[in-house]
Amino acid sequence: MKILQVYKDYFPVVGGIENHIRLIGRGLAAYPEIETTVLVTNRSSNTVVENIEGIRVIKAGRLATVSSAPISLELFSWMRRLEADITHLHFPYPIGELAYLIAGRSQKMVVTYHSDIVRQKYLLQVYKPFLYRLLARADAITVSSPQYIQSSPYLRPLQDKCVVIPHGTDLSRFARSPEIDRRVQELRQSHQPPLVLFVGLLRYYKGLSFLIEAMANVDARLLVVGEGPQGAEWRELTRQLALEDKVKFLGRVSDEELVALYHACDVFVLPAIHRSESWGAVQVEAMACGKPVICTELGTGTSFVNVNRETGLVIPPRDAAALAAALNELLVNEALRMELGQKAEQRARQEFSHEVMAERLVQFYHSV
Repeated sequence: MKILQVYKDYFPVVGGIENHIRLIGRGLAAYPEIETTVLVTNRSSNTVVENIEGIRVIKAGRLATVSSAPISLELFSWMRRLEADITHLHFPYPIGELAYLIAGRSQKMVVTYHSDIVRQKYLLQVYKPFLYRLLARADAITVSSPQYIQSSPYLRPLQDKCVVIPHGTDLSRFARSPEIDRRVQELRQSHQPPLVLFVGLLRYYKGLSFLIEAMANVDARLLVVGEGPQGAEWRELTRQLALEDKVKFLGRVSDEELVALYHACDVFVLPAIHRSESWGAVQVEAMACGKPVICTELGTGTSFVNVNRETGLVIPPRDAAALAAALNELLVNEALRMELGQKAEQRARQEFSHEVMAERLVQFYHSV
């Protein structure tokens, strides 16, 4: 069975969907009956065909980029030339979807609906007729969580053709080792537990300002991993609240240091405030390290990954008082932290590994 995966970029470009497609390729490689090709755009005007980790990747020449969407006429040409049993589109990428509607050859087409178009509202108004046509044309739509089906105005009317396939993560990255254990000890000695951890791009929708405000009423240290547009603003907020001793901005860290930080922390927090946070892969990473998670209820995958009172706590968004109360509940109750952390690790390994995702995708492809 020939599967054509279509999106705008692919590894080594770093991004959530790019990494997701890479893990799909890795997972499907274990199934000899599946032949995977990836069609994306190149960062230059040249078209190249590469073999990346055993996957054929076609990078069509790019003319320009508009509203984060690469424009490529070559993508249309390759869509017309490539033979596939199933074309698997990763939404949102309007140019890739238009390329299939105009030039796609496969009889079957499926869409992984990663998120609604949230910020580019003008683009959405222009693209909306094509979006409805795309979803109507799709033989099936995969979505990462049942919550997102119910909360998306575009998916709710089509829920009968939606299939929940949670995103997978390479959980082997988060295994403990003697080196990791030594670094965990060093981190806990230098930062003085209890330790609260945040990991992510410092963007508006992450809601870090509410977590910083909450730390004024929590007897713990907050370690912030990541950089982004709101970094300077949130560092200034920390200074204004006189929380420099409690809130430490670590910037970008190595993969090895990130694993050690997950294992070193007592609680992981994802305080997102907007539907732009459609999944929250960092929650899975923390859970794989046996950590309880506090997240917000957004009607997206955040509260599907982290189940309230089972793997952590789920609270309302934009509520520093609720964040402080949830943190204090977990930090003063070691038995509860341990129980939730153990169940979090079990859930991560049973539901969110890339091997499990690949197995579900193979079953899905055969059912289309």
